[in-house]
Amino acid sequence: MADSSPTLPRGFDWRRIDRVAAVIFAILLAVALLDPARFLPTIDFAASALMRTAPIILFATFAIAYVKAAGVESLVGRAFQGREVPMILLAAAAGGLSPFCSCQVIPFIAALLVMGAPLSAVMAFWLASPLMDPAMFLLTAGVLGVDFAVAKTLAAVSIGLMGGFTVRAFAGGAIFADPLKADLAPRTCCGKVKNPFAGTPAWQFWREAERRGVFARTTGENLLFLGKWLSLAYVIEALMVNYVPAAAIAQVLGGAGLQPILVGAAVGAPAYLNGYAAVPLMGALLNQGMADGAAMAFVVAGGMTSVPAAIAVWALVKPRVFGAYLGFAFAGALLAGLAWGFWAGSLVG
Repeated sequence: MADSSPTLPRGFDWRRIDRVAAVIFAILLAVALLDPARFLPTIDFAASALMRTAPIILFATFAIAYVKAAGVESLVGRAFQGREVPMILLAAAAGGLSPFCSCQVIPFIAALLVMGAPLSAVMAFWLASPLMDPAMFLLTAGVLGVDFAVAKTLAAVSIGLMGGFTVRAFAGGAIFADPLKADLAPRTCCGKVKNPFAGTPAWQFWREAERRGVFARTTGENLLFLGKWLSLAYVIEALMVNYVPAAAIAQVLGGAGLQPILVGAAVGAPAYLNGYAAVPLMGALLNQGMADGAAMAFVVAGGMTSVPAAIAVWALVKPRVFGAYLGFAFAGALLAGLAWGFWAGSLVG
């Protein structure tokens, strides 16, 4: 006779829980328990904001999927071939426009360094890449305005150029000599390091089954990624609107002068969640009195020093080069904040 006793369930793996979804659930649960009257308005605020952003999310998602399926990465890799000065210029521009996520940057950069690409061009790409990509530009333009999106793109390219040419100028110094770690084989979720110069873009990708699969998979992954992070951002925005006095924001991050820009750059690193989540949060903070220059300094400093972007650098180079990267990030954030504050008219009273 067969054993009909029930099978004991296996232990639950808590690591499989999506952390972003868990944080959203925890925030909403806290609101429901501590302030029930705000529970439904918080959900309505977040859902309405997400629906307003949905067309931008969809367009950006399909654009990213097309770029990945067509294999445009090979064009980015070609920016690292040739003479050093044009290479720095192209690397900074490619970094500010490329669709790479921080995870994908690690194997890409590892391949470049192994193949002998100069650190100056790699640094230019490293600094610009976390700050802007096509999806980020569309979302930023839709929420914070086209002017802010263009300014952030220019800041990304300019900071890349600043870092690249500084590294080139001091290439023979102690900081940038022998920059690579001994074990240049980082472990990432993107698989093995591949030659970034290989391959040719297939603009009509739908003719190949494998590329159609890449398009479908990338679409699903990015819809989930953008959806969960923006949901978290809008939930936090609802809390800020309801519980954080606008006067407090204006006192710390508002006003004219250098102080709010310094504060914005200083808190950008520890307070930065995600590039996409930062966009609606900046919109809420600006509405509550945050200075324009402080907002730009925050997103620039936070983008380059966020955990994924920083890991991409730390995994491959020695601590002294990593320290230089952080220095470029902070200096670039201050300059970007000052420039945008002057342009927006909030730098002087």
